[in-house]
Amino acid sequence: MEGIRILVCMKVVPKPEEVRINPETKTLDRARARSEINPPDLNALETALQLKERWNGWVGVISMGPPFFEPYLRTALAMGADAAFLLSDRAFAGADTLATAYTLARGIARVGAYDLVLCGEESSDGATGQVPAQIGEWLGIPHVTYASRVEFLPEARKVKVRRELGGGYEVVAVPVPVVISVRAGINQPRFLDPLRMPWAEDAPITVWSAKDLQVDPELVGSSGSPTTVAGVQEAVRRERRREILVGSVAEKAALLADRLQDLLREIL
Repeated sequence: MEGIRILVCMKVVPKPEEVRINPETKTLDRARARSEINPPDLNALETALQLKERWNGWVGVISMGPPFFEPYLRTALAMGADAAFLLSDRAFAGADTLATAYTLARGIARVGAYDLVLCGEESSDGATGQVPAQIGEWLGIPHVTYASRVEFLPEARKVKVRRELGGGYEVVAVPVPVVISVRAGINQPRFLDPLRMPWAEDAPITVWSAKDLQVDPELVGSSGSPTTVAGVQEAVRRERRREILVGSVAEKAALLADRLQDLLREIL
């Protein structure tokens, strides 16, 4: 029986608590922030690895970014992925979600045969949730968002997906190939496999430039991004107020009612 071929889109993001915004360029300043694999993408990778083990499949990870992303791709290899692809070129810099999805779609097409493209539901730095569906549109294949369960139906060459909705869920069956974004936290990503780590440290990572992907230069990077950040403003931090009420139960209740009334007046 033919196995399943899966590509997982993986983004390397700065740790949210350490990221800063460059006020001049209005872009993320990574200089002082440590990086990590986008957490929902790890859930997508774990989903892919479980499907690989169930159906004797193949899993590749693909990412767009600078060369320092390579160690994070090796982490995915050590977890169980079979191949890694990095789309890296200065021409890709400054991309919004549309240009990012276009570049990833070109990379996915270059990889070749695949059944599933799995993504995390959104990235922790952008949090738009737009890229998975846009990849599907660029590739011209179906896309299913907010999946909490993915089941492969090999005889029918379909996947059955449970997707979460407000107040409930729905189950859809979709022919492959298909792009699926998975919900954050739907599984527990595995640890690195110590037996794979020596191989992962030296495994070749395929790096493709804009020329390799034969992209339209008007559709990548800042040139291909119809959206720009017009301004950046830091949110005002509100300090938590704490007051210990003393007295009898009745006295404390009366004081609490007074404080709540004062708070409501401030808000309204």
